[in-house]
Amino acid sequence: MSDHPDFEKTVQQEQAYLRLVHPTPEETPTCFNLFDTYLSCNAARSQIKSYYRHGEGTQCGTKLEDWKFCLGLKSLEPDQYREAWIRRRAEWWAQRRLGKSSEDVWEMRTEPVPGFPKPLSDRENLELKVV
Repeated sequence: MSDHPDFEKTVQQEQAYLRLVHPTPEETPTCFNLFDTYLSCNAARSQIKSYYRHGEGTQCGTKLEDWKFCLGLKSLEPDQYREAWIRRRAEWWAQRRLGKSSEDVWEMRTEPVPGFPKPLSDRENLELKVV
């Protein structure tokens, strides 16, 4: 899936974590849950948040693909479904961990903004001590 040299190692780490989070097949998302997630992605709240954070609407294609993937696994036994879902999810997380993130866009501030917060005047300092 990825050309990154640590991709498979990262996938294995994510699989181990997801197996702990979803120890039984009953704890993996159902197709109904995934469809609900897809619909929620298109809701006004998600769209507004995305416009605020990224300057564009939400991209719900991945959630639709997750739902379609689930529908394709309907014939598998619960344990097989869980393993297939965990592998897919681990690959997704590995790509996120190894790819770009908001930390690649924003620079961390090393000094406070000049004049913020506004320094207290001598009178305000005195009033705080008296109270």
